[in-house]
Amino acid sequence: MSDVKVIDACNTYCPGPLMELITYMKQAKVGETLELLSTDNGTAVDVPEWVNKIGHELISSEQVNDVWHIQVKKMK
Repeated sequence: MSDVKVIDACNTYCPGPLMELITYMKQAKVGETLELLSTDNGTAVDVPEWVNKIGHELISSEQVNDVWHIQVKKMK
């Protein structure tokens, strides 16, 4: 399994975390997995909606303490 690139968007607010993910996703290769860290609760809704719209794969989404850990695999 390849390394997961972690994007720390903690202490930024909507739409910051999603914009960070989009920026890194554009640079990622197909098949790579990115993990977004965010303290903004809106991220838990915004990211899965974007992932479904674009066609990537949501690997996991969980909140640990106050931080959301959302893993997304680039599919195209």
